[in-house]
Amino acid sequence: MRPEAVEAMLPFLAQHHGNPSGAHAAARHARRALDDARDAVAALVGCRPGEVVFTSGGTEADVTALGGVVAARPGGLVVGAIEHHAVLDGARAAARLGSEVTTIGVDGAGHLDLAALEQHLAAAAAGTAPMPVVAAVALANNEVGTIQPLDALADLLAAHAPDAVLHSDVVQAAAWLDLPTLAARAHLLALSAHKLGGPKGVGALIVRSGTAVRPLLVGGGQEQGRRSGTPNVAGIVGFGAAARLVADQREATATRVAALRDRLAAGLLAALAPIAPGVRETVVPAGSDRRHVLPGHLHLCLPGVAADEVLFLLDQAGVAASAASSCASGATEASHVLVGLDIPPDVARGSLRLTLGWSTTEADVDRALAAVPAAVARVVGAAAPAPIAVPGGSR
Repeated sequence: MRPEAVEAMLPFLAQHHGNPSGAHAAARHARRALDDARDAVAALVGCRPGEVVFTSGGTEADVTALGGVVAARPGGLVVGAIEHHAVLDGARAAARLGSEVTTIGVDGAGHLDLAALEQHLAAAAAGTAPMPVVAAVALANNEVGTIQPLDALADLLAAHAPDAVLHSDVVQAAAWLDLPTLAARAHLLALSAHKLGGPKGVGALIVRSGTAVRPLLVGGGQEQGRRSGTPNVAGIVGFGAAARLVADQREATATRVAALRDRLAAGLLAALAPIAPGVRETVVPAGSDRRHVLPGHLHLCLPGVAADEVLFLLDQAGVAASAASSCASGATEASHVLVGLDIPPDVARGSLRLTLGWSTTEADVDRALAAVPAAVARVVGAAAPAPIAVPGGSR
């Protein structure tokens, strides 16, 4: 968490306990704090404050978006093959209301197959496929970091399914990308505070004016009747503080972190090549740039290497990494994202996901550059490679 977010939250944990739904002075103080946070999130996203619905996180926002639209207006759903499980499982849950779910594949870089989507939409317009009422595609993938062309998707919907709602999970993208520009045409957006340096367990669903979404949580009428339940005031205040910092620092932070990621990628690819033949960046072909990937993402595939053993050794070395999304840590099956990318199972089992954030330093990169090759060498029974000098280090 960002220290400023912690500092902003503390008074609402220790001193100010008002319920913002009340009428007394303590309630009014809490309500003003929520309004300020709502303004900050709206500014980050590029929407009106009244379009911000606070939730318990990105998962609730995704599930509400899909189920809420279908509950308001039954019809088909279209989702990308490598969406977060909150979207994929949320679509399956919405399907219980009678909707048919259509999954659209991706190419080797993780980009949605727009030709396949257009074909499906054309069939829907002709009456030979279910007409979607909602299409859900994340602005950036949570595992491999691929950035999707939402404008191109919006163009296809406008041409073939003009009444369809576009929902985008921007949980991973919000800290790095210009949401007011890149997500301007999405009707619904899901965010989570902890990806911005805020607290876990709080997020938001952006509901653009005129978008019909039935609430999934009812009972108290909070959030203008769109999400009942006593608000997590301290968490929302921390969310707002983090959103302000991201809005002010996003561009500079993205530039700095992308340079760190590039140094990490170059060093690891060079060090791992002799001990893990075939190592490659998952969605970045050799010789190409990384402009289509989030600044903080580095995803590698190491054929024939047991990722779970590497992760155990990295944890002992003080390097936190994963093989898939954080939600799937400990899973023995290959990530559905890698399956969607048509990566062979033996290669997918050697996946390594390293992400950097606003707090990442040169020293952190140095530690990873030393620890990852050493861990892989131990797993495959090879001699640890000599350190490879990569410009920009802290030593």
